[in-house]
Amino acid sequence: MKILLTGATGYIGKRLLPHLVKDGHHVYCAVRDKDRFNPSSSLTHSITVLEMDLLDSDSLEKIPKDIDVVYYLVHSMSSTTDYQQMEQRCAVNMREALRATQVKQLIYLSGIVNEDVLSKHLASRKRVEDELAQGDYGFTCLRAGIIIGSGSASFEIMRDLVEKLPLMITPKWLLTRCQPIAVSDVIQFLTASLLAEETYGHSFDIGGDEVLTYKEMLLALANVRKLKRRIWTVPVMTPRLSSYWLYFVTSISYSLATSLVDSMKVEVVCKDQSLKKMLAIQTISYQESLERAFDRIERNAILSSWKDSYSSSGTDFNISDFIEVPEFGCFKDERKGLIVDRQKTLDKLWGIGGINGWYYGNTLWRIRGYLDKLVGGVGLRRGRTNQETISAGDALDFWRVLYSNREEGRLLLFAEMKLPGEAWLEFRQEEDQLVQTASFRPRGLAGRAYWFLVKPLHGLIFNGMLKALTKKA
Repeated sequence: MKILLTGATGYIGKRLLPHLVKDGHHVYCAVRDKDRFNPSSSLTHSITVLEMDLLDSDSLEKIPKDIDVVYYLVHSMSSTTDYQQMEQRCAVNMREALRATQVKQLIYLSGIVNEDVLSKHLASRKRVEDELAQGDYGFTCLRAGIIIGSGSASFEIMRDLVEKLPLMITPKWLLTRCQPIAVSDVIQFLTASLLAEETYGHSFDIGGDEVLTYKEMLLALANVRKLKRRIWTVPVMTPRLSSYWLYFVTSISYSLATSLVDSMKVEVVCKDQSLKKMLAIQTISYQESLERAFDRIERNAILSSWKDSYSSSGTDFNISDFIEVPEFGCFKDERKGLIVDRQKTLDKLWGIGGINGWYYGNTLWRIRGYLDKLVGGVGLRRGRTNQETISAGDALDFWRVLYSNREEGRLLLFAEMKLPGEAWLEFRQEEDQLVQTASFRPRGLAGRAYWFLVKPLHGLIFNGMLKALTKKA
């Protein structure tokens, strides 16, 4: 069967793809930026990459005419004023483009929308659902609430709160009820719905068996981690204060914190779970979903993470726009170190960031991350998804990976911290030397002043980091 998978670089898309390939399907992976798409070599024989932008209807002409099923996994957590119109336009463009194909079914993963008053984001999901439902195909909508799994935004935010705060004074929305579902169960529903004609023309709520408040979910996570935590809710925290609270304590951006607070005030509880019986699916408990998530983390086997999406930083760009480091109008700090043991140097380089830190001046790196948070940046808390591998598109603390080729010995990072300009950090092997280059393209006088202000620190940090990367022990 031929399947079009939109959102193939997203949290759910990355996890669904291996299942579709394993089931014998050929998958057309629709991505906006092919440089961010790094599928496992075991999948490449069964996939075709289509670079397209759902906002550009002409690019959708690449969709094969003989496609059988479409998975629509595209959504935004952007806080830009026009994101609702953008999401609606994407849905309309996809619906109209599919009229020229032989598609039999479109499966859309949405959010639970059972309350009379919805957040802006849930209302946008519903609007997308209404648009897609008007297509010339069997329409199946799966509505999920809080998705729990290693790397999911909900799980990582709760993990941040529980592991960092023994005592929490929290907003009253922690008493809001929700019905969490394990990411493995979401994948079950998505694959089992494939060409299931009884689902055509219907929307289904999907969730686990337990209805919990966010407070109960946090305490259950603490119990799994064997941590004693106390939580008090207070009615005085405004949405703005709640957003700042999430932003400073967790690794999410302020725009994402604002969106989440807006949505967390709305109950996301299933009204009808008939799809479980219809597709013979048995969901796992909330506790088991937590245990599975931590097991994957301990085994360093996280398949996808919300931190690798651009919503984690509030940026939105194509890697190809920045992969060539400019020469004109840039300040550069280039240093070279003699490589004593190539394998050891590459191991260190491909393990940089996250729990391993930056090998020199980690306290200064943390201070820089804290200062970035103060001015609305991503800070240093995102870490990295996998401690052993780095791929283009991955988040790496407050950097974004633009290029990663271990065999070539080249790693290129782009700064997502708040800066009066644009910054790159590149490592490349040249014969028996490691060349480390920091490039900065300033924006106006403030950018030039910033470069000369931090230049003395560069001399200390970058020199120490280069020595740590190239020495043998």
